[in-house]
Amino acid sequence: MSETKPTFVLIHGAWQGGWVWERVADRLRAAGYRVHTPSLTGLGDRAHLAGPEVDLGTHIADVVSVIDHHELDNVVLCGHSYAGMVVAGAADKRADKIKSLVFLDAFVPTAGKSLLDLQPPEMAAKMHAEVKDQGQGWRIKPLPASYFRVANPEDAARIDRQSVDQPFGAMSQKAELTGAWEKIPHLAYIKAGGHKGPFSQFQDRLRNDPRWQVFEIPCGHNVMLDMPDALTGVFLHCAAQAVK
Repeated sequence: MSETKPTFVLIHGAWQGGWVWERVADRLRAAGYRVHTPSLTGLGDRAHLAGPEVDLGTHIADVVSVIDHHELDNVVLCGHSYAGMVVAGAADKRADKIKSLVFLDAFVPTAGKSLLDLQPPEMAAKMHAEVKDQGQGWRIKPLPASYFRVANPEDAARIDRQSVDQPFGAMSQKAELTGAWEKIPHLAYIKAGGHKGPFSQFQDRLRNDPRWQVFEIPCGHNVMLDMPDALTGVFLHCAAQAVK
């Protein structure tokens, strides 16, 4: 199905759910765009589907299914945090459907490496130990909203209340990529300036790459909660690039 305006598909990060996009989705819909904000298997309103079999491939299949089931062919696809791994994998499989691929304070994968491989070694070791000792070998407890520097106390309370354990296979499975995703017409990276995490490495690497547009928004990791107007503005810019 061909569309004049792009459709947004927005994918949440680890432990959270599609609900984190509510404010930005409302703004984009008010501007006349279609928006999909699915929760990944085992997370958000699909937490009841969590299990040791859920991995990165499961989540990539979730996103591919949204694109296929809704017959989307002019997509601005964005992944937040962990979901950078997911959207790159989905875009690699449906590169002809994606016009703009956006990484929001997110991991940018390398073929043959997992999310853990992109973490500092001490953090990866800590996560492995936690999963073994406290997560029954397959799940990892959520990080608190304070770690993500969420600005609004009500938002922080909701994140802490709604976050669920993450299937660890999503973090430990290595990315299988052909490189097709890197040929998407528009590539963008948005850094949350108020949160360090492991993401500065990607901003530093991509800012001098002519294939990428790099933005920075001065807030915590959950940009869609802290500064939804600014984020919507960047998304509208990406949508404009997608129709060129």
